[in-house]
Amino acid sequence: MGTTDPFAIPCPQIRQSTPPMNRSPETRSTGPFSPGAIVIVTLHSPREKFWGAVLSLSGQGLSVRGVDLISFDDLISTIKSGDSFTSGVIFFPMHRVERIELDLPESNILSLSQRFAQQTGQDPAPLLTGGYLTDGQE
Repeated sequence: MGTTDPFAIPCPQIRQSTPPMNRSPETRSTGPFSPGAIVIVTLHSPREKFWGAVLSLSGQGLSVRGVDLISFDDLISTIKSGDSFTSGVIFFPMHRVERIELDLPESNILSLSQRFAQQTGQDPAPLLTGGYLTDGQE
């Protein structure tokens, strides 16, 4: 009854690499790129750079609130003149994202966040994330 095939190849145990069902992709840890992190995003097709705060990061894409890097100095001027900050929330599909890097200083060069704070007197993180992240993520 229980004959075994002498030519059968043993199959290794296959482990699933999907996250547990009780965790959505948005709640998984994304390491240094967690919600609220200030980043510089390099995109392609068309090529552009974007500065802002991560709202969510998943396999589908990246949601951020910020400005195109070309408009960064205009944003600072707007804030300094007392005008209200208006920036939309933008979703970039992952196929457009070429690179995401934390906005950190390099040697004696200030990060964009430090430049923003130095020139406006405001921390950019609450300005970019306010009202968009749940408590504990800001």
